[in-house]
Amino acid sequence: MNQPVAALLASELSIGLNQATAAVTLLDDGATVPFISRYRKELTGGLDDTQMRHLEERLRYLRELAERREVILKSVEDQGKLTAALEASIRSADTKSRLEDLYIPYKQKRRTKAMIARDAGLEPLANALLENPQLAPELTAQGYLAADAGFDTPKAALDGAKQILMERFAEDADLLDSLRRFLSSQGLLAARVVPGKEEEGAKFSDYFEHTEVLQSVPSHRALAMFRGRNEGILMLDLRLTPDENSADVHPCQGMIAKHWHIQDQKRPADKWLSEVVRWTWSVKLSVHIQSDLLMLLREKAETEAIGVFASNLKDLLLAAPAGPQVTIGLDPGLRTGVKVATVDATGKLVDQATIYPTPPQNKTQEAAATLLAMIERHGVQLISIGNGTGSRETDRFVAEMLASKPQLSVRRVIVNEAGASIYSASELAAKEFPNVDVTIRGAVSIARRLQDPLAELVKIDPQSIGVGQYQHDVSQLQLGRQLNTVVEDCVNAVGVDINTASSPLLARVSGLSARVADNIVALRDAKGRFSSRKALLDVPGMGAKTFQQSAGFLRVMDGVNPLDRSAVHPESYPVVEAIAKENGRELQSLIADSPFLRAVNAQQYVSEQVGLPTVTDILRELEKPGRDPRPEFKTARLQDGVEKITDLELDMVLEGTVTNVTSFGAFVDVGVHQDGLVHISAMSEKFVKDPRDAAKAGDIVKVKVMALDVTRQRIGLSMRLSDSAKDKLEAEGGREKSGGRRSKPTPRSARSQDKKQGDRSRGTTRSPNTQAKPSGALANAFAKALKNDQGG
Repeated sequence: MNQPVAALLASELSIGLNQATAAVTLLDDGATVPFISRYRKELTGGLDDTQMRHLEERLRYLRELAERREVILKSVEDQGKLTAALEASIRSADTKSRLEDLYIPYKQKRRTKAMIARDAGLEPLANALLENPQLAPELTAQGYLAADAGFDTPKAALDGAKQILMERFAEDADLLDSLRRFLSSQGLLAARVVPGKEEEGAKFSDYFEHTEVLQSVPSHRALAMFRGRNEGILMLDLRLTPDENSADVHPCQGMIAKHWHIQDQKRPADKWLSEVVRWTWSVKLSVHIQSDLLMLLREKAETEAIGVFASNLKDLLLAAPAGPQVTIGLDPGLRTGVKVATVDATGKLVDQATIYPTPPQNKTQEAAATLLAMIERHGVQLISIGNGTGSRETDRFVAEMLASKPQLSVRRVIVNEAGASIYSASELAAKEFPNVDVTIRGAVSIARRLQDPLAELVKIDPQSIGVGQYQHDVSQLQLGRQLNTVVEDCVNAVGVDINTASSPLLARVSGLSARVADNIVALRDAKGRFSSRKALLDVPGMGAKTFQQSAGFLRVMDGVNPLDRSAVHPESYPVVEAIAKENGRELQSLIADSPFLRAVNAQQYVSEQVGLPTVTDILRELEKPGRDPRPEFKTARLQDGVEKITDLELDMVLEGTVTNVTSFGAFVDVGVHQDGLVHISAMSEKFVKDPRDAAKAGDIVKVKVMALDVTRQRIGLSMRLSDSAKDKLEAEGGREKSGGRRSKPTPRSARSQDKKQGDRSRGTTRSPNTQAKPSGALANAFAKALKNDQGG
């Protein structure tokens, strides 16, 4: 079975058959994607982790398709209806949709009107009229009456024959495919408000009278409309013109008639057959096909949204770590105080407190004394401040405290605390800190995610990290599966220190299960540090296969063998030993000796067991053993005095951190408790097709304030510092609009909204009590993205 599947994969993914075959074989043998892409390059022809993930996903689909195919074949065969032609069609079906279309006529279903008519002997009547429209329907039907079955008049018999043909027409797989393709390419998606729901569904107001080309609906708009439908606010349907009249003859009726060679030539049965066609479309197929196409649109939108989430998660997990520095974590709070947790360089909790430096208590002197004592007692190097409620007030207090002690070399950083509360209340946190208050656990997480974001964030359900787009509206199974692969790839790309890693982090290493990860930690706690990778074989559950898959991604930083802290796999140690021996060098002396390593002839060490790609990777790794692929640690410099949205001014230039990237732009934290939106049209002076080409989650960027809506807490930003909100206002003849709630922007069709990404956002100047009105592309983004996606 592998060979046909491998051939199909090779064709679809544009790779060699040998590459596909090797990859499938390795996956079937239990090898993981990280292991294959890094340590089996000779076999796969150098397929990287992205290619392998695509191959793995497609392989899963094809095998599910093959399993379903066999079930269908058996079902049809058991019914005694499997012909050679039908079997050939089923075996050649290349999508699940096509396969199900072929199965429709044979699927077990409740007794239909067509079945009743067929049992009453009316199928010959239907066949006769279809094959010879010269026959008079009423007269012909006289010979097929079946009073016992309720078909006692010509009209009743003709109605029964109509049901038979309608079912036959509606179950023709080729016709269904043609109709789907036509509507998919020509159809318009129309959204209308449910009468009487206008006020309740105000957040969906941009879709109350909305029509756009089905094929070009972006994922965020599609999911917004589906959410509106699910909440009973919107009605969705497909049409061919914006104001489609149901009384007109639908083009799909013509396609049905043509497929079955039905045409009106004024013959006796032509009118009856045309009626069969009309009923087939209006009763049997229109709703069915619309449902199919909307389902496909949703699946496509979900796939794109999941892709956005996965990309953001990857960027967040691979954010620069501050490294092993003693850190204080502050979980800001106003009424309940600021929770303080000090962790050592390894992330161990060594001190805790609660301080009240902010309103209403304002105990700044006591709070400063507590923090300064901790800093001095533990040699603190970093202060990590969560970005929740009270963060800027807390940040201001810390800044003033540090300014009063210039001799201290302590940096303060505001970090994204999303998911910290989830972790603090989790079973894992309770197990790690059984006698520590939940709020202090949150402060520990805030401190640790500055030291090493990856190591801390793996403890949190990826879906709770909050870097997605409509994550609650997509398939949770598909979302969970893809996010787990992202976490696995990130963990294995960085590598894990076996002597400091938590069980959740170890469980993400290639080949390691949660049970084996727990056993590693238990053995480490019982017997102390691991001195070598080889010592892992003493861990219960660590068999040869598990060791093979995981060892290359586990690091022993100060072990007996210097190679144990590198990404060189233990199975390749003999290659390094041979290089050292033949050149009269000690193993340790090879490490980081770039001139020597670059002069080594890699081909000289190629063998039947070790290929050139592996030798090349070994030499590259020895130059910088255990190198971290993550960028250098740096933080945004938030502007002093800018702590809330009312502190912002138009054309103000700020530095901020990208927190989320969507298909329509990027959200940036500039330190005012409300992320601002950089619409895709304002991300670069050049045309931007994909926002991630211009910014990624975690990036530090400079932005200019282009629009403000204080009432709605919305901020419009631009990464094009040459933009001027005030100049735009003057050019557009705008004027200030003060106080109260701003007027709602006039809706425009989605196609005109997004067709020009080059259109720049508009804005107006404001006095301290004035809010600037966003418009243009930015207004569209606000109306369609922010308003509809709150909590998504």
